[in-house]
Amino acid sequence: MSFLFCAWAGAQSPPQSPDYAREKRWADEITPAIIVGKPLYLALKSGHKFLAIHTPNATARAGVIVVHGMGVHPDWNVINALRSQLADQGYTTLSVQMPVRAADAKAGQYLALFPEAAERLQTAVNFLRDNGNRKIAIVSHGMGARMVNHFIANSGAGAIDAWVAAGISSGEFAQAETFKAPVLDIFGENDSPAVLAHAAKRADAIRRVRGSEQVSVAGADHDFNSAQSELVKHVKRFLDHATR
Repeated sequence: MSFLFCAWAGAQSPPQSPDYAREKRWADEITPAIIVGKPLYLALKSGHKFLAIHTPNATARAGVIVVHGMGVHPDWNVINALRSQLADQGYTTLSVQMPVRAADAKAGQYLALFPEAAERLQTAVNFLRDNGNRKIAIVSHGMGARMVNHFIANSGAGAIDAWVAAGISSGEFAQAETFKAPVLDIFGENDSPAVLAHAAKRADAIRRVRGSEQVSVAGADHDFNSAQSELVKHVKRFLDHATR
């Protein structure tokens, strides 16, 4: 499989397509400042290249795909903490740019992007496997967790060995009967109303999936501001068990 380190394909996007121009603006802004990890571009079947930040660990027990939330980028806030700290603690990480819409887009407008999101995730899985990672996990946040949920429910269930859903923005798991790998459902004590309201339903949905668990992080909000180290601690503990 060929992974291209080159220019973006087409800045103009149809109304129901990702905002590729916004992706490019994000990439132009963040790549010069990346210290931990190496930026690269992975190619979709359409020819579009999307940004990923690869941080290898020579003794990694698994490769971890890190997936950001709605409308941001692969080095944003809590995503930076996850991708860099997990790489320091025994994992190779690949933080990927997920499809975005315009800055004023509502959550419902992201649903049309889920098929491309699934292709990006499969491309990321393939990249990590081609680079020698025998086990693969995904750590996702907010809308990114919804995108991963779609990927798992639509042929991705056998592609990964563990999934962390941090503050899944809908508050619910879709098609949980398709889940095969252990799931960590983690959220802040002061998370968004939807996440908090459906916590019991999510716990019930993953009860049958061996190795799964639910954790509420005391004092944390939806973006885990002031609680990033606590989030990383729980994620590492879960991944250590799920990928052993």
